[in-house]
Amino acid sequence: MRRSGTITGWGLWPAIGAALAVAGTGEAVWRTGGSGAFLSLAIVVDVCATLPLVLARDRITAAAAIVTVATAAACVLHQGVAVAAVVALVTVWSVLLRRRMLRRRADAAERDASRRRFEHTLLEHTARGERARIARELHDVVAHHISMISVQAETARLAVPGMPAEGATRLLAIGDTARTALTEMRRLLGVLREDAGAEPTRRPQPGLQQLLDLIDETRESGASGVRLIVRGGVAVLDPGVELAAYRIVQEALTNARRHAPGAAVDVDLDYAPGELRVSVRDNGPGPLPDPDTRTAGHGLLGMRERAAAVGGDLRTGPGPVGGFLVEATLPVGAPDE
Repeated sequence: MRRSGTITGWGLWPAIGAALAVAGTGEAVWRTGGSGAFLSLAIVVDVCATLPLVLARDRITAAAAIVTVATAAACVLHQGVAVAAVVALVTVWSVLLRRRMLRRRADAAERDASRRRFEHTLLEHTARGERARIARELHDVVAHHISMISVQAETARLAVPGMPAEGATRLLAIGDTARTALTEMRRLLGVLREDAGAEPTRRPQPGLQQLLDLIDETRESGASGVRLIVRGGVAVLDPGVELAAYRIVQEALTNARRHAPGAAVDVDLDYAPGELRVSVRDNGPGPLPDPDTRTAGHGLLGMRERAAAVGGDLRTGPGPVGGFLVEATLPVGAPDE
């Protein structure tokens, strides 16, 4: 016979309740001298103050209420402390308070776990959405270059007189391969537009040439202390890198306007050998002392995704002399011919 949590196969609480009821009955007999008009009443009151412990497992609140009232009556009847009743009272209330405390802890842990699951899901969906937007924008950039490859291959095949047949065949194969790649890319990535429910845009994606317009728009919105600093030899970069840099600056300016309204902001572009360094810093209050990473803004996540998409990295944190700093390093290749 299984006896875990029982005494000789009997429930623990029935055993405790019965033992205290016997003790209460003995105390009633002892206090009344074993006879008298109050013997029966004393036994009933002491039993009512102890025996309800048999309900403590499933009905602890009802047992506590009965024991409390009966214990008060027993102490009045005996004109002193009813020992068995008081023991039952302390026991039942200790168990009741402990169960409520454990239940509150369990509820709090469940709420915390649910909140963490929700935040994790929200961040995951945000990252997926940002990757989808990056993929749509890169789709436009790459599609343009593949289309140019196809057009140039076809133009070279038709425009060069006296071209050997093998060369013409090679150029025709290049054009066919480019058109096939373009078709496959549009089939695989073009569905992202349908998922987002947006109409395809025919406007070229922005690059570093549009930063002045972006800064002018930021100034018109009320942030007058925004300036652009350019270092190094300005060059035309890969469209994907320029798009990533533009979006990072755009998001950093939005965050500065939101979290440090009225603060001066410097946008710094450094054309270094083999890489483009982009930094946006403000002289606002800076980051919170102990930010909770679970509730961090999604804009920082999007900027990191954009930097990673072109093989770069992004760092954020307090500036060297206060404020907040966003700094990205993006690798660059040779400029477009």
